[in-house]
Amino acid sequence: EVQPSYATNIVVGFARLNGHVVGIVANQPKILAGCIDINSSDKIARFVRFCDCFNKPLINLVDVTGYLPGTEQEHNGIIRHGAKVLYAYSEATVPKISLVLRKAYGGAYIALVSKDMGFDKVIAWPIAEIAVMGGSAAAKVLLQIEVASLKAKGEEITPEREKELFDTIKNRYDKQTSPYYAASRLWIDAIIDPMDTRKVISMGIEMASHKKAEKPYNVGVIQT
Repeated sequence: EVQPSYATNIVVGFARLNGHVVGIVANQPKILAGCIDINSSDKIARFVRFCDCFNKPLINLVDVTGYLPGTEQEHNGIIRHGAKVLYAYSEATVPKISLVLRKAYGGAYIALVSKDMGFDKVIAWPIAEIAVMGGSAAAKVLLQIEVASLKAKGEEITPEREKELFDTIKNRYDKQTSPYYAASRLWIDAIIDPMDTRKVISMGIEMASHKKAEKPYNVGVIQT
């Protein structure tokens, strides 16, 4: 492990898989529920760039509930620091594999899982959840919209009716957080048995080890 005492909600370090030295970025859900804050953003970005410099494949072990909210984080520049993570991953040309262990919520999903960041393989365990936010929190927001719409039509909403609406909305939302729904939308490549994790990641590294990444043309350079 590298930098074990700094930004402990994120764990970074090196491991060996099938003779390949790989860099691992993992969330620590025991600290801040695994959220990404300012310090952990810098920690991830620096480590990703280090691995890219020395041609070491990157593996993300994801269990993240999003970027850490709060006025303190916003005033200190969570958007600017969080963008460093997006830039580091999109810039890296080494093999990149992301595994969703449990949760992948909000903007942190874009940073650590999204194929738009150039991940070569995105896989998930069957218990994974991929969504904007958790089912209960999302259902409360959607319930307010639904209740307001029904009241505007003149319907009376009793506590029993509200509870029924909440359960219906949550069940519908939970189905969309399933990894099987994500796979149907091609957001992830495969849903694997946890026992096969090491084997599948090793195969992914072998598959992507000879890739040739072409970076976009730098339009900011003026040629004379």
